[in-house]
Amino acid sequence: MLSHLPEDYTAVVTGANGGIGRAIIETLLAESHVGHIVAVSRSPLSIAHPNLVSVTADITTEPGRTTLCQQLNGSPVHLLFNTIGTLHDDTRNVQPEKRLEQLDEASFAHVMQINAATPALLIAALKPSLQGKHPAIIASLSARVGSIGDNGYGGWYSYRASKAAHNMLMKTISIELARLNKQSIVLCLHPGTTDTALSKPFQARVPSEKLFTPDFVAKQLLAVISKRTPEETGSFWDWAGEPIEW
Repeated sequence: MLSHLPEDYTAVVTGANGGIGRAIIETLLAESHVGHIVAVSRSPLSIAHPNLVSVTADITTEPGRTTLCQQLNGSPVHLLFNTIGTLHDDTRNVQPEKRLEQLDEASFAHVMQINAATPALLIAALKPSLQGKHPAIIASLSARVGSIGDNGYGGWYSYRASKAAHNMLMKTISIELARLNKQSIVLCLHPGTTDTALSKPFQARVPSEKLFTPDFVAKQLLAVISKRTPEETGSFWDWAGEPIEW
């Protein structure tokens, strides 16, 4: 599927125990020319495969990112697929806001840290493995609601803002990385509404044909990635391969 990556390429997948993360790993493992996959999650991974290295680390923290860097030891990374994100968290009383007065400083800061700051800090930590002359694709999950131009409904202040910030960070990173690796491709990806824990509380109004399985989403997103070129670095795409306005 990812034919523009070399034989025995190295992939790093974060959020490996999540629905989409796990599906991405399983799809990549079926690839004939994958070398090894570094799967990063906060809890041990239940998948076992000769080409799979499981790293138990919380990459929302500096020690977690350091653990991952030590595992890679500066070796080239050809695909970095970030799937971590948050929309709601009962333990922190975080829920998407319906009205402006529901905006809470602590909740806002938490959502921004997970959805925007963490992916950027992760890429910064892995920069030695991404720069150079090898193909390097960075794919990070975003959301259509992060599009300012597409915002016709309002609400969900923290989540919208965090994904818009995520997109700006990825766009900016794409410009710097292009100077350091002409084969780099940085992409923001909208997976659609996927049947995972993140969307579970909000699935009631989603038509069955618009609620996707993680396996379907993984295959769709990898197909979208496979069609992109370095000239398209810093762009925003949905699961169907359609560009999304900023």
